[in-house]
Amino acid sequence: MSKKKLATVWLGGCSGCHMSLLDIDERLLELLKLVDIVKSPIVDTKEFPGVDVALVEGAITSDEHLHEIHNIRKKTKILVAFGDCAVTANVPSLRNPIPMKDVLSRAYIEAESVDKGQIPCDDAILKLLPRVMPLHEAVKVDVFIPGCPPSADLIFYVLSELVNGRIPVLDKERLRYG
Repeated sequence: MSKKKLATVWLGGCSGCHMSLLDIDERLLELLKLVDIVKSPIVDTKEFPGVDVALVEGAITSDEHLHEIHNIRKKTKILVAFGDCAVTANVPSLRNPIPMKDVLSRAYIEAESVDKGQIPCDDAILKLLPRVMPLHEAVKVDVFIPGCPPSADLIFYVLSELVNGRIPVLDKERLRYG
């Protein structure tokens, strides 16, 4: 049996889901018998490759994220919304009710900074979307792993099912105890 290709991606979030993925500990070795990790924050691949499974952490906050998630969807067999930011937009979406000019002013004018007092030109920063959104509002998502962050046990279960050709059953019991 050939190994599945796995990618993990981090969009607008805190990296807590990736930290929880690492909390799988020695069970990662079991997974590595079945998968090749071909893209992740620690695998320096410039172009997103075609993959069997992509775990995508974080919400869509910028035009770059929107372009990236469309590219990922095109090249992915099973796309997984990985954690609450990807599933619901969670904490990053707290900026949604605030006008963009106020968001930028708070970040670049009011906050303590070495370069205090000037909002960078558009080319120097990501073009923020007017509204932060979860993945499913931009692309088709095949599996949702809720949690902030999801438990290592839940992540291991989902990945084990997916790499063995099964869609995980995420019932109330499994989600409650991970």
